[in-house]
Amino acid sequence: QVQLVESGGGLVQAGDSLRLSCAASGRAFSTYFMGWFRQAPGKEREFVGAISGSGGNIYYTNSLKGRFGISRDNAKKTVYLQMNSLKPEDTAVYYCAARKTDSPTGISVEYDYWGQGTQVTVSS
Repeated sequence: QVQLVESGGGLVQAGDSLRLSCAASGRAFSTYFMGWFRQAPGKEREFVGAISGSGGNIYYTNSLKGRFGISRDNAKKTVYLQMNSLKPEDTAVYYCAARKTDSPTGISVEYDYWGQGTQVTVSS
């Protein structure tokens, strides 16, 4: 069993940067494939990006590539989402998720554990 807790969300202005953290509890964190998703009001949950257990492979949805960065610190059992040049359309609740199978996917139902989410609001 893995519990995930996101933090770092808040209200920022367009063009600002923000770093979200997702702290995990439980064993074998380094074997979990970790993903970030977001959900804006009235929209479906959207894949943001993901990182393999070792951190050696990182994946992004094309529209966010270049602005967002994902990293992890397995010693701290934490995964990060660095968001730069934020836009109002980035406003959403951001979730991290863990997948027991360390293989890439952007499909939300293929993740086994979810955090409660953290709100990011970008004002224009």
